[in-house]
Amino acid sequence: MQNLTKCSSRHYFIPYKIINLSSNHDIVFKHGIDTIFNLRYINANGNIKLKRLPILERHHLLNKAHTKYGMVQSALQDYFNNQCKLLKFGSYRNFSTSSSHNKEEDNNKSSKNNDSDPVKYIILSFLKIGAVVAFLYFIGKHILFTSTESTANISWREFVQEMLAKGEVEEIVVFPSTNMVKIHLYPGAIIKGQKLLFHSYTMHIPNIDQIEEKLRKEEKKLGIKQENGISVIYNRNSERMIYILRLLSLILLLYTLFSKTSVITNFKPFISKLKSANFTLVEPSMKHGKGVRFEDVAGLKEAKIEVMEFVDYLKQPERYQILGAKVPKGALLLGPPGCGKTLLAKAVATEANVPFLSMNGSEFIEVLGGLGAARVRDLFKEGKKRAPSIIYIDEIDAIGRKRSESSINTNDESERTLNQLLVEMDGMISKENIIVLASTNRAEVLDKALLRPGRFDRHILIDLPTLAERKQIFEYHLKKIALQEDASKYSHYLSYLTPGFTGADIANVCNEAALYAARQKKKIVEGSDLMYAIDRTIGGTKKITSTVTPSMKRVIAYHEAGHALVGWLLKYTDALLKVTIVPRTNLSLGFAQYTESDHKLQSKEELHEKMCMMLGGRAAENLIFNQITTGAQNDLEKVTKLAYLQIQQYGMCPTLGLLSFDEESTSQRTKKPYSKQLGNLMDAEARRLIAEAYEKAQQIIVDNRDKLEKIAEALIEKETLNYDDVEKLIGPPPYGKKNLIELAEFVISNQTDESHTVNPTAT
Repeated sequence: MQNLTKCSSRHYFIPYKIINLSSNHDIVFKHGIDTIFNLRYINANGNIKLKRLPILERHHLLNKAHTKYGMVQSALQDYFNNQCKLLKFGSYRNFSTSSSHNKEEDNNKSSKNNDSDPVKYIILSFLKIGAVVAFLYFIGKHILFTSTESTANISWREFVQEMLAKGEVEEIVVFPSTNMVKIHLYPGAIIKGQKLLFHSYTMHIPNIDQIEEKLRKEEKKLGIKQENGISVIYNRNSERMIYILRLLSLILLLYTLFSKTSVITNFKPFISKLKSANFTLVEPSMKHGKGVRFEDVAGLKEAKIEVMEFVDYLKQPERYQILGAKVPKGALLLGPPGCGKTLLAKAVATEANVPFLSMNGSEFIEVLGGLGAARVRDLFKEGKKRAPSIIYIDEIDAIGRKRSESSINTNDESERTLNQLLVEMDGMISKENIIVLASTNRAEVLDKALLRPGRFDRHILIDLPTLAERKQIFEYHLKKIALQEDASKYSHYLSYLTPGFTGADIANVCNEAALYAARQKKKIVEGSDLMYAIDRTIGGTKKITSTVTPSMKRVIAYHEAGHALVGWLLKYTDALLKVTIVPRTNLSLGFAQYTESDHKLQSKEELHEKMCMMLGGRAAENLIFNQITTGAQNDLEKVTKLAYLQIQQYGMCPTLGLLSFDEESTSQRTKKPYSKQLGNLMDAEARRLIAEAYEKAQQIIVDNRDKLEKIAEALIEKETLNYDDVEKLIGPPPYGKKNLIELAEFVISNQTDESHTVNPTAT
């Protein structure tokens, strides 16, 4: 197009043979297209010529040509349809100029000549094959042949004493250019009393020019005659030539392989694919009413309110812009696993009327360095293209860990990825209209720079569901299965039975109940199926082929009876739901279930009595059988952890005072923030607390041995006891009835007697 500016008038060209070969040739010229275009040099005989017809650029003629464009296109299209090539003209400016057309023809000719020259192609192929063969020959010869011969270096002293003196040397080859000497031994040579498999050694000589003189002196000392001396061969060019040939073959190989740009162009998509972020995109047009919505997220009322505000910001930004409010740049969802963080993010993806890009934190990290930062850049680049948008990073702790202060435990790749994420979220290149959501269950390991306002303005805690929230979650999931009664009649009692359960656990309980009912060939899910599902979630399935002997069963019964009795007689312990000695697949031989409260605050007395209840099983074993077993291992682990929590974090030890150290600072992998003397004092206080709790539990067992025996014998007979069974055996709790929801509020389908049918897992 640069040549056109030098011309006084612009000319357009169209090949004459295109019009001449058209099947509608007569129709075209009948309608006066030649007059409209003011065509010159038209061959009246219709002969095919490669001559081009110039079309003068005159404004009024081009306007007329543009109006008649349809007829020209139909004529040309008919020709190209016959040739399986369809030429489409968008407007009269799509006709090519002379300079551009000449360049295209030259390029086409050169490409055709290159592709159609078989001799050149064969020569190039032979060059490639020859380069590969030569390269493999020299490399293989160097690797295989030199490795089969021993290339171990020896000293001059070893050469003289072990080889020359014993007459094992056949000849010596000297390489002056490298100051190396290769020693060839006779076949079957014996060195140091062993027959050698290889027959050549190398030796480095500083003064290579004096090698023969030194050799003759040593031969003279050993009494070897001059005519019997070792032959010395000088090799001055072979090594250098081999190196040159190897280098040339390598250069030729690289040239033939990469002379074609196709190798490089085929390699570029592979690199760009590695650097690209493999995110999941949810477009507003792709939803069509499907997916998780906020109404599908049961419980989590406060968390839903905060997250829904982000969606409202994106849907109605003017409401907030009028008041001068800015949209928060990010929100971090925190909480234990299974509480609904990812589920809440799915609801945002469905409800928000903007593109939603999600990616897992582990997908940023790869073995190759720099890919993590490149993928972060690519993810935010795609988000900016679709702004306003939401970017969601699940398990962000994979790339958001604290940067190490020392150079010993640093991870450069992880830190580069984190630095790039920090810059993209709130840096010089950051951009508005992008909201970043992230979730993690390990907030304590995240870098402080990532948690600050401007990056994650809001930290939304999604904790374990409360009693009311568990009820809502149960009702939501129970509505999806075929129940005998309404879901509300089951949810109230089930929420009491499942303290500490997450939303994922509750969903699993409902699904297990439906699966168990299907295995029993039932048409509806009954209350006993739900009880089975809870027992299975807590302790595993019942072991049908149990190897528990009668004596072992008796020990287990007294152990579990000790837990139940101590908890029954103390003031601040939770209400007993049931105690069982049915073996389970999770290696537990029995367990006691309690209705734990949702209270966040616990006094020192409550923690002390909880420790006493945990040690009741070991105290009962020791009193009745005068021996202890390994059955209390889990109890001792919980008691030890609870004792150290009181000392190290809760500040409940009068000897240490009001000190608190978090769990990370007291772990074995970090340097502890206290002295060894203070650590020894903590250990002593923990032992004291555990000893006091065990002494109190033992005293309760001794004072109420008759009650212990009643509970244990009933367990041996029935295997499972509930609250009412224990109350009938030993009377009500001395400090009043425990906080327990009555079982009558829960619908049992079979209407069996609760005091006798005490094993709901045996249905």
